[in-house]
Amino acid sequence: MDARDTEVVAMGDEPAANSGEDEPETDGGVRAYTVRLELVDEPGELLRALAPIADNGGNLLSIHHERGNITPRGHIPVEVDFECPPDRFDGIVSALRDAGVNVIQAGEEHYEEEVNVVLVGHLVETDLSNTLSRIEDEADAVVQDLSLAAPDGTDGVASARARLAIDSGRAAEVLEAIRAIGSDKDLTVVEPLLGGEA
Repeated sequence: MDARDTEVVAMGDEPAANSGEDEPETDGGVRAYTVRLELVDEPGELLRALAPIADNGGNLLSIHHERGNITPRGHIPVEVDFECPPDRFDGIVSALRDAGVNVIQAGEEHYEEEVNVVLVGHLVETDLSNTLSRIEDEADAVVQDLSLAAPDGTDGVASARARLAIDSGRAAEVLEAIRAIGSDKDLTVVEPLLGGEA
């Protein structure tokens, strides 16, 4: 990756913590946390994503903004390190989500399950980007990978396999939301069997 495409902004004197490990406790009972976000590459999006952290008592430490590393949905991954009292962390994450910021990982929280679905129909004509955005918004899932096959061109029937990251135990709810989206767009949803061995 080109060094010009990665921007690291230091916001304080404390070193950033690695997420997934025990975060070090800092002075005054505050702890360092890391959140991973996915942002649209538009002016003002980074500032909009940082506001809920500051507004809810978080002290920004650093921001790692990788413009050259695009997510499967074409968005920019951003890692934010900040510190706050432990009792404020969940409120900050909720405020980010309430502001429409896609939180991929928060502290030690990871999406614990994956679901694969296949969508079949006029995917390009019905706006594939909108379909993926609706899956993320309405099903509260993260599209981690997408494969598209359109043997008859963009005007014909196509199929897309989407690998989704979801919170543990939400597969049935996610699939119900995806079925509703498929129904709205006249798409066939081929979904995995739940509750059985492969």
